[in-house]
Amino acid sequence: MTRLRPVPYEEWDGEVLRPLTGGRTVPPSNALGLLLNHPHLAKAFLTFGTHVLYGSTLPAKMRELTILRVAWRHRCRYEWAHHVRIAREAGVNEEELEAVRRGADTLLNRAVDELQTTSSLSDEVYEELTKHMDERQLMDFVFTVGAYAMQAMAYNTFGVEPDAGMDDGGMSERGPAA
Repeated sequence: MTRLRPVPYEEWDGEVLRPLTGGRTVPPSNALGLLLNHPHLAKAFLTFGTHVLYGSTLPAKMRELTILRVAWRHRCRYEWAHHVRIAREAGVNEEELEAVRRGADTLLNRAVDELQTTSSLSDEVYEELTKHMDERQLMDFVFTVGAYAMQAMAYNTFGVEPDAGMDDGGMSERGPAA
């Protein structure tokens, strides 16, 4: 159920979207339409979100598996549907998507789950991550989890539906988050 309607595409303010688009035209998006209900917030958040999505030091595949685990845990249909497509473009295969859904015992799943459950990482998981990430990547990882958890809360609260043509990957038919 949509609680807060996205701003119609023909009413979008390109200046507010500039941090994300660099002035390029972007297609309609229910998430961007939602944000445009609050232009000042949208501009600030998109500046940060653009770094997390496009400027992060995390490899694309790692970033997308992280985002997908957050989306799955929060049962956020919009983020899941949006990032499944991006993840596939980054080389994520169906077996890896299913591991995210199941909450398989992977380092990224454990790390995301710990951050979401305790707002921190155990020494064991942190040390394991340092074998695969440098300091900046560790920071980008934690901020990615936090940013996408915040987005999931907003999208779920305001009822943001997947965009036309997006498939929620079966999330709506599955049981509780793993």
